[in-house]
Amino acid sequence: MGRTLYLGSLKSDVYFCIYEKDYEQYVKLGTPLEEADIINRFEIRLRNERAYYAVRDLLTYYDAEQTAFSIINQYVRFVDEEPDKRKNDWKLNDRWAWFIGDNRQSLKLTTKPEPYTLDRTLRWVQRQVAPTLKMLKKIDKGNGTDYMETIEQQAKLTEKHEMIIKQQTTPAKDLVES
Repeated sequence: MGRTLYLGSLKSDVYFCIYEKDYEQYVKLGTPLEEADIINRFEIRLRNERAYYAVRDLLTYYDAEQTAFSIINQYVRFVDEEPDKRKNDWKLNDRWAWFIGDNRQSLKLTTKPEPYTLDRTLRWVQRQVAPTLKMLKKIDKGNGTDYMETIEQQAKLTEKHEMIIKQQTTPAKDLVES
């Protein structure tokens, strides 16, 4: 049914979908391609908290263009590679700059990050990391490799990690000063 390009993960609370609307209408309704009102469609797809903040911005300013382009400007950026510079310093692509428009603000669709909790980390590991770890263990077992062992040996704990380990393993009575 035409080509579709997704920017971002379909499991994410924010992603973009660009597709050939004219071809979709041709397949669904038999509308000749040259008669289609819309050729391509760019959709912003939001869920949960991200959708809430987008609606809040829309209801505050009553400006759909401002809200839409502010979201796009926050989450999508096309640049031209400059080999001698870091990626963050690469110049915005001229065509993308034209599409976004001059002096566009960006709209962050989140609140302040939640404070760290072990429970939050465990949920993240369970959702994002565990399937890959399980896959690697099965590959190691099936092939006699040691990817998991190598990864664990090469892992470096930061000061933050060490602090969390201490917090989680020190008995409460030892943390209280008398």
